[in-house]
Amino acid sequence: MRKLLALLCRLAFSGVVLGLPAQSLLVEDENMITAVRQFYGEAAAGRTQNWRHLIREGEAADWSEREVISRVNTFFNKLEFIDDIRLWGRNDYWATPLEFLGAGGGDCEDFSIAKYLSLLELGIDDTKLRLVYVKALKLNQFHMVVAYYPAPAAVPVILDNLEGTIRVATERTDLEPIYSFNGQHLWLMRARGQGELAGESSRLSLWNDVRGRIDIKQLQRPNINLDG
Repeated sequence: MRKLLALLCRLAFSGVVLGLPAQSLLVEDENMITAVRQFYGEAAAGRTQNWRHLIREGEAADWSEREVISRVNTFFNKLEFIDDIRLWGRNDYWATPLEFLGAGGGDCEDFSIAKYLSLLELGIDDTKLRLVYVKALKLNQFHMVVAYYPAPAAVPVILDNLEGTIRVATERTDLEPIYSFNGQHLWLMRARGQGELAGESSRLSLWNDVRGRIDIKQLQRPNINLDG
């Protein structure tokens, strides 16, 4: 399990490993774009191509970590919010980035997972990232965001599809943290920016499920037509 989790933190999708030769990465990008085109159509392929361009641009540029999180947050926040019942016909389904881009939208978990995996691919260490399950107090519903910790003891900043501005957690009084996790660990949240280690993230069945589907051969078609 430890080997699998370590590998996951270096994978953003099937077959693309950090450190591969540039030509191999471009081939893998084209494979993903082709797979999305076949399942979802040309507009979806365009979204995927734009995502891969963002990743390759970021790898080639000397972006600061703050610029990386800003660009990734802005890119994915352009997609549409669509709840799981409407999109997948399920109460709770965590989509892979390719499914999310293919459908052209998703719910808060889908936004957060796509951002998290993209940040990993762009070189942000997994120890600086957490997917945080919160209660959005104004909406009175559960919600997921990404937290970025610039230093181990720092108050994190929050990447959120509900609000475009990246703000520190202490300013997000509208969010009540419940638990958080990354590629290895699970924390129970006791205060904004802090948490109590509660074991491995493999305890979360939906997280295990989406990790097992990060494969271009296992794309899912939504129940509605969002292409175009």
